[in-house]
Amino acid sequence: MLTSLSIKNFALIEKLSIDFSSGFSIITGETGAGKSILLGALGLVLGKRADLSSLKHKEEKCVIEAHFHIASYHLKSFFELNNLDYEDITILRREILPSGKSRAFINDSPVNLTELQDLGLFLIDIHSQHQTQELSDEKIQFEIIDAIAKNQQNVMAFESLLRKLKTDKSELETLRSDLKEARKEQDYNAFLYEELEAAKLISDAQEMLESTYEQLNNVEFIKETLGKSLAFADAEQFGVLHHLKEIKASLQKIASVSSGFLTLSERVNSVLIEFDDIVSELNGISEKLIDDPAQLELVNNQLQTIYNLQKKHQVTSIDELLQIQTELENKVVSAENLEIAIKAIENKIAEKQVELDEKASIISKNRLEAIPVLSEKLVGILSELGMPNVRFNIELQAVENYFPNGKDEVKFLFSANKGTDFGLLKKVASGGEMSRIMLAVKAILSQYSKLPTIIFDEIDTGVSGEIANKMAGIMKTMSSDMQVFAITHLPQIAAKGDEHFKVFKSVTGEQTQSELKLLSKDERVSEIAEMLSGKNISDSAINHAKALLN
Repeated sequence: MLTSLSIKNFALIEKLSIDFSSGFSIITGETGAGKSILLGALGLVLGKRADLSSLKHKEEKCVIEAHFHIASYHLKSFFELNNLDYEDITILRREILPSGKSRAFINDSPVNLTELQDLGLFLIDIHSQHQTQELSDEKIQFEIIDAIAKNQQNVMAFESLLRKLKTDKSELETLRSDLKEARKEQDYNAFLYEELEAAKLISDAQEMLESTYEQLNNVEFIKETLGKSLAFADAEQFGVLHHLKEIKASLQKIASVSSGFLTLSERVNSVLIEFDDIVSELNGISEKLIDDPAQLELVNNQLQTIYNLQKKHQVTSIDELLQIQTELENKVVSAENLEIAIKAIENKIAEKQVELDEKASIISKNRLEAIPVLSEKLVGILSELGMPNVRFNIELQAVENYFPNGKDEVKFLFSANKGTDFGLLKKVASGGEMSRIMLAVKAILSQYSKLPTIIFDEIDTGVSGEIANKMAGIMKTMSSDMQVFAITHLPQIAAKGDEHFKVFKSVTGEQTQSELKLLSKDERVSEIAEMLSGKNISDSAINHAKALLN
């Protein structure tokens, strides 16, 4: 329940702090005194949007704080889910800064407006005059029926599963689009991949092939050059090898004379060994060199294949071609994988649809059982409210479409008088009838929901006299299970409250401000008498007010 509300620098309110009790509280005041400002402040602290026009003094911040006693309402899971500190007395605070920025807090923890709004749904129901027309909204009608049917958990599970189904369907559309694009290019990609695969590309092969090609293409010139080199190196009397052997033999003769000659002799011997090895290698290469036009053509063809592929794919190396080959292979395989993925998600969608149909069937069954109960309760309450011949015909029809709350459509048909045909509620009910129906609905829902607080903002519109007295009695009864506020202009309703608050304007200097005060017993008599007879309060009005209060 709402235990206290403090408002600073909001609209016409300079500073206000008021405590509330459980039970049935009345708020009265002249038109324009500031009752809507109170509701606006509560709306802000429950997460509604704000702007700078809300500030009374534009250079100061606006602060609205509401305390709620929530120990009996099983809300710890909400706080755990949102990583918030739970307190039996939970404090909601909203600040609007002169810059226009807004801040929100739950138990001093900063939160966004969505979290504030989500918590507010569990704390308070503010019923304003225009909300009476919401009874004509099919979504609201289902919420009423589902509350009686105790369908809330079923509907939440259905809605959660439906969101997953929509996500799967969206993913399926994306996959199908991807597959369509993949199929457009699949044949061409497969051709390019097979062309690269047929080339049997090996990293670093290009340099080896180019070297082999140069060798095969210049075999005669190489053989001629090698022949000359071997002739100079290995001629019997004038070759380099022969002379090195002579130098070695000469130096060996004087090697014993000094260590210097010995070192020179060893160095010449090393040169001789190395040069002898070079000559042997030259001989080996020369012997292997053959003129092989067929091999030359083969190597040339391999190189041309590589060059053509590099040109086609606009790259300069085999490694780049191999990377492209891998990418093409993935694209070719991707189309096959997409088909598999599409089949898998189609199966998931089919399974979810079966589950949704089962849940929708349970929801529909519960609704069909709840509708007669709702109709009976509505007729019973409305009979007390001066509508003895009222009838409801609530038609439920299962369809193939998925809605967020099931697969049903509903028609809320209504007849207020004997001999009149049923018609849609929004078309045939008058304003006064809609107010009474809404009160009846709220009274019924209070028996099924655990909502701590409800505020009725002039739900008595269009009624008076004994009917107003009956409406007050219903709200009084509701207050035994929940905290009830009624903003009213009718003395019959005002007299039924456990507490009575008055909203009024005061003028200080050049400033007008709205204030709220809890009325004493005598002040309450005067307020109700004024509601009965106007500013000039008569003795009969005083007596009438006392009678109403008693």
